Amino acid sequence: MVGIIFNAPLWLTGTVLVLGFSGFALGAQRVIRRWIMPRFHMRPHESEYPSTIIASVMVFYGLVAALVAITVWERHTLVAERVSGEASAVASVWRDLGGYPAPERDALRDMLRGYTEYLIQDAWPEYRKGRVPAEGVDWLDRFQERLLTFEPTSESLKILHAETLRSYNQMILVRRLRLDAVGTGLPGLIWMLVIAGAMISIFVSLLFPVEDGPYQSVMAVSLAALIALVILVILGLDQPFRGDLGVSPESFRLIHDHLMMR
Repeated sequence: MVGIIFNAPLWLTGTVLVLGFSGFALGAQRVIRRWIMPRFHMRPHESEYPSTIIASVMVFYGLVAALVAITVWERHTLVAERVSGEASAVASVWRDLGGYPAPERDALRDMLRGYTEYLIQDAWPEYRKGRVPAEGVDWLDRFQERLLTFEPTSESLKILHAETLRSYNQMILVRRLRLDAVGTGLPGLIWMLVIAGAMISIFVSLLFPVEDGPYQSVMAVSLAALIALVILVILGLDQPFRGDLGVSPESFRLIHDHLMMR
C-alpha cells in the first residue's frame, strides 16, 4: 500500500489529496454548522478568543509542516549530491585505469563499464521500489580482486595505482552512503503528526460563527487545498529514489555515454 502511494504519479496523488481534504473540510463544515455550533452560545465580544486559538493552531501547524518540508528537501538534495559524487568517483577510476598496461586496463575498464550499466539498467528500477539488489556487490568484488592483484612494475605505475585505489575507496564510500538512503523516509509518527495536524487545523478553522455558509465553504476548501499541496510536496520528496521527483541515474548515464563509450 505504501509503495503504491510513493510510486503513483504526482498529479494523481495531488488530485486525491486535494479532493480528500476538501471533502473532509466540507463534511466537517456540515457537521459543525448543524450539530456543534448550535450548542455553543458565543457572544459577539467573545469572538477574539476563537480567533486567537485558530491563529495559534495555524501558526503551529505551519511551523511543523515547514520544518518537515525543509528536512525532506535537504535530504533529497544530499542524496542527489551523493549520486553525482559517486558518478564522479567512477569517472575518476575510469580515467586512472587509462594509464594501466594492457590487458589489465581493458579488463578493469570492461568490469567498471559493466557495473555502471548494471546500475543504470538493473539497480535503479529496484531503488524505485525501495529495494537494494545484491548483484552490485558481486560486480565490485570481481573488480576489486582484479585491481588488487595488479603489480606495478615502475615508479610511475606505483603512483598511478595508489591514486586509483584512493579513487576506488572514495567510490565505495559514496556508494555506501547512497545505498543507505534507499527506502529511507519520515517515521510513521511524523506522518501521523502531519496528517492529524492538517485535519485538526481544518476542523478548528470551522469553529467560528459565520452566517454565510457558502462563503465559509470556499474559505475552508481553499485552506484544505493548500494544506493538501504542502503534504504533496513532503510526500514527493520523502523517499529520495521513488516517485516522479526521485533521484535519477542521469549522472551515471552521462559518464557511460560520454566517457566509457568513446
